[in-house]
Amino acid sequence: MSFLFKSSNGGTTEKTLPLEEQQEKINELRKELGEHSSSAIEGFLSDASLARFLRARNWNVQKASKMMKAAVKWRLAFKPENICWDDIAEEAETGKIYRADYKDKHGRTVLVLRPGLENTTSATGQIKYLLVYSLEKAIMNLTEDQEKMVWLTDFQSWTLGSTPLKIVKPFLDHETRKKVKFVYSNDKESQKIMAEVFDMEELDSAFGGKNPATFEYNSYAERMQEDDKKMGSLHSSTNSLLESAEKEANGADSDASSEASFYSGTDSPKHEDGEHSIAKKNG
Repeated sequence: MSFLFKSSNGGTTEKTLPLEEQQEKINELRKELGEHSSSAIEGFLSDASLARFLRARNWNVQKASKMMKAAVKWRLAFKPENICWDDIAEEAETGKIYRADYKDKHGRTVLVLRPGLENTTSATGQIKYLLVYSLEKAIMNLTEDQEKMVWLTDFQSWTLGSTPLKIVKPFLDHETRKKVKFVYSNDKESQKIMAEVFDMEELDSAFGGKNPATFEYNSYAERMQEDDKKMGSLHSSTNSLLESAEKEANGADSDASSEASFYSGTDSPKHEDGEHSIAKKNG
C-alpha cells in the first residue's frame, strides 16, 4: 500500500487576479511583514514566496500574513538553511526519506518516504534534520514555473509508531491533508491514478511503476552535497545583494546628510553686484 499526496487545488476554486493586482497584494503583504535583519529571512521573503503564500490563502492578505509570520518565526528558530548533508547523513542511510531523481508529468519534484526503513529513534534527527532538509532541497530544485511537489510514501513494513502521517502531519494544513490518496500497487484503479501523474517507466516498482532501481546511498550523497554547494551559493548571492543595497542606502543617506549640513549654516550666502548665486556642494 502506498500513500500519494498530490499538491493540487483539490475541489477548491483558486481566485485568479491580473498581474497588476497580484503585485499590489504582494506589496501589501510585504508591508504587513515588515523588514528583517536576517539575510536568510530576507531571501525567503521574495516576491515569488509571498505570491505562493497569497495563492495558498486565495489572495487574502491577512490570512497569508498570519501564515507567513508563523513560517518566519519557525525559520528563525529552526534555521533550516544551515542544515547540511553531514548533519543528516546517518539519518539518510536507509533511504527512509529522499528526493527522487525523476519528476511527475507536471514537472513537480517527488519526495519519497519509506517509514518502514526507520533506523533511528531520534525525533529531532527524523524531523528537524532529515525531513526539513529534504523539503528545503526539494523546494530549491523546483523550476521557476513550478511551486508544487508530490510526496510518495511506501507503507511496506511500516508500523503504527513509524507511520508517516505522524511525522509529516505538523507540516500539512487541513486543506492539504484532504489531498491525500491511498493507492495499491496491484490495483487497476490505483495504477490508473499513478499513470495520470507519473511516467510509469520512471516510477519506482514499489509504487506500481516499471523502474526496478532502488535507493543508492553513495550516489544520493553526492547529489545532496552538490545541492549544499548550490544552497550556499544562493545565500552568498543574497547576502551580497543585501550588502550592496545597504551600502547604497547608506551612501544616499550620507549624501542627503551632507546636503542638509551644507544648507544649515547660520550665515546667508554672499551675493555680489546684486546677482543671486546658487550654492553648490563641492565634488
